[in-house]
Amino acid sequence: MPSTHHGIQIHIVFSTKNRLKTIRPQWQDELYAYIGGICREHKSNLLAAGGTKDHLHLLVKIHPSFAISDTIKLIKGNSSRWINQEQDHRDKFQWQTGYGAFSVSLSNSDVVQRYIANQEAHHRKRSFQEEYFEILKKHKIEFDDRFVFDQEVVV
Repeated sequence: MPSTHHGIQIHIVFSTKNRLKTIRPQWQDELYAYIGGICREHKSNLLAAGGTKDHLHLLVKIHPSFAISDTIKLIKGNSSRWINQEQDHRDKFQWQTGYGAFSVSLSNSDVVQRYIANQEAHHRKRSFQEEYFEILKKHKIEFDDRFVFDQEVVV
């Protein structure tokens, strides 16, 4: 076969460091657009982006020539650098170290895109932690809830 065809869609979820509510609504759309640019430069397509003040959900069609972890590393690293350089942010902005990456079939893509678009309403009823544990269970991923999130620093 002389060409490569792919439909690798990944639902990516990650939070701010210690789940601090530091994503500001006034630059959230610009952040999503910036992440879309990062994806394009990495031969990927951002299909959906949404979240709240403490976490993001992305649906990305990832190019098969790159490891999923490399794509996510670029998204997180470049977007945090952009936030620190371009936005009014009092302290150094950081993402939590880890992330969730869940495969999405093309037949389920529309459902996931709607889910991502409705994050604000969704989180009026449940916390990010509750949502994330539910996603892990839905995808039958074993985990120890003591080690899923960075420890919060209480000042």
